[in-house]
Amino acid sequence: MIELLILSVFPLAMVIAAVSDFLSMTISNRLCLLFAGAFFAVAVAAGMEPWVVLMHLSAGFAMLVLGFSLFSLGWIGGGDAKFFAATAIWLGWAQVFEYALWASIAGGALTMVMLAARAWPLPAGFSGTEWAERLHDPKHGVPYGIALAIAGLLVFPATPWFQAVLG
Repeated sequence: MIELLILSVFPLAMVIAAVSDFLSMTISNRLCLLFAGAFFAVAVAAGMEPWVVLMHLSAGFAMLVLGFSLFSLGWIGGGDAKFFAATAIWLGWAQVFEYALWASIAGGALTMVMLAARAWPLPAGFSGTEWAERLHDPKHGVPYGIALAIAGLLVFPATPWFQAVLG
C-alpha cells in the first residue's frame, strides 16, 4: 500500500498542478496543502525518522522563502511559490537544488515558447476559448507550474522514495 502511495501521490500532484496552471493560471492553496500534508502521511507510513522529516521540512521552508522572494519580484506567482515549497518538502535537501535547476531550465524554455507563440495570432479554433486567450495574452504571465511539474517529474526517480520502491 505504501508503495502505491509513494509512486502515485507525487506524480499525481505534479500533473494536477501543471494542468491547473495551464487552464487557469493558478495552483490552488488546497492542492499545495494536501500535497504537503500527504508527505507527513507517507513519511509516517514509511517509517521515516523524525530528524529526516525535520530536514525535509527545513528544505520546504527555505524554498518557501525563496519562492516568495521570486514572487515579490514578479517572476513567479504565489501558487507557484507555495507549490515549489510543497514539492521541496517531498524532495528534501538531497534533490532540491537539482529540482530548482530543472525548474529554471524548464521555465526558461516555457517562457521562450510562450513568447514565440504570442508573437503569432491565436489560431481561429481557439478564439473565444477563455484559457487559450489567457495563455496567448501577453498581459498574463507564464504558467510556471508547468515547469515546476516537469522538474519534479524529472527529479522524482532519483529520490529515496522512488529508489526504495523500485531500487
